[in-house]
Amino acid sequence: MKINKVFEYDITNDLSVRIQELLNGSFPDVYPTNRIYFKQLPHFRFLAFNEESQLLGHVGLDYRVMNLNGKSLKILGIIDLCVSQNARSQGIGSRLLLEIDRFSQGRDIDFILLFADNMDLYLRNGYQSVGNKCKWMQINHETQVTNGIGTEHIDELMIKQIGMTNWSEGNLDLLGYLY
Repeated sequence: MKINKVFEYDITNDLSVRIQELLNGSFPDVYPTNRIYFKQLPHFRFLAFNEESQLLGHVGLDYRVMNLNGKSLKILGIIDLCVSQNARSQGIGSRLLLEIDRFSQGRDIDFILLFADNMDLYLRNGYQSVGNKCKWMQINHETQVTNGIGTEHIDELMIKQIGMTNWSEGNLDLLGYLY
C-alpha cells in the first residue's frame, strides 16, 4: 500500500471522481454527491492506494488556530477519514493515522483534533476523548450558507497531543466551521 499527500489544488478530475466515490460509499445518504468536501475544502489529504492504484482510504486535514479557554492553539484537524468497504479491517485507517502522526512530528502543531461517532479506531491509535463546550461557525452543508454560531458540549471530540501544551476542560472556540 502507498500513501500519498495531495494538496487540494492539485487534485485532478480523475482523482476527484475516485475520492467522490469513496466518500459517498463510506458516508451514504449523508455526503454531498456533487463535491469532494462536506462543508469546506481541507488543506490537503492523505490518500491510500493499493498496488493496482485503487483508492482504498482517505483523510482530509485542516490546519488552523483554535482558542481553548482564551489560549490560542495550533490544531491539525482530521476530516472524513474513511476506508473503502471492501478494504476495511486491514489496518488502513490506522496506517492513515500513523501517517498523520509522522507528518505532525517536528511541526508547529499543538494537537490533532477530530470528531468521531465511533471512537474505537482513534482510541487504539492514542487519541483521547475530551469534554469541552465548543463554539463554531454553522454552515449548511447543502446550501453552503453560514447559518450563525453554534455552541454546545460535544461528546465526540477527540484529541492527540503533539506539542508541549496541555489540554484542559472548558470552552473551545473552533474559530471556524465544525469538521
